[in-house]
Amino acid sequence: MPRRRGLTVRSVARGALSLLLVAAGVSHVTWGRRGYRIVVPDWATRVLRTDKDAIVVASGAVEGILGVALVALPLERRRIGTAIAAFFVAVFPGNVHQWRTGRSAPGLSTDRARFVRLFLQVPLVAWAWWATRER
Repeated sequence: MPRRRGLTVRSVARGALSLLLVAAGVSHVTWGRRGYRIVVPDWATRVLRTDKDAIVVASGAVEGILGVALVALPLERRRIGTAIAAFFVAVFPGNVHQWRTGRSAPGLSTDRARFVRLFLQVPLVAWAWWATRER
């Protein structure tokens, strides 16, 4: 089947996802860096043998790279979408840790917001998966 050119719902969804990832990545390595350390569980520093700051910076770099790759490498779209979905799954323990400890991070200063954030992960994974598939 021939590929259609032009703007589609999926291409808009990919662009929005790319912007979200790049913005989140920038926030992790700039203004939100200190606050995001709260989200990193203590066990993650032991498993990864590094400190919380390095984990925040690395996750921000990965977000930014995935966001750029999503639009810059269209032939790898499915693989990048899978990587984005996996990334969203991988950071979920940090969201659980933040909710359980009740500590605030940028944009998540109430127990309700931290709890609701847990359920946002499923649509994020679905968004990454759907937006990077042709049909």
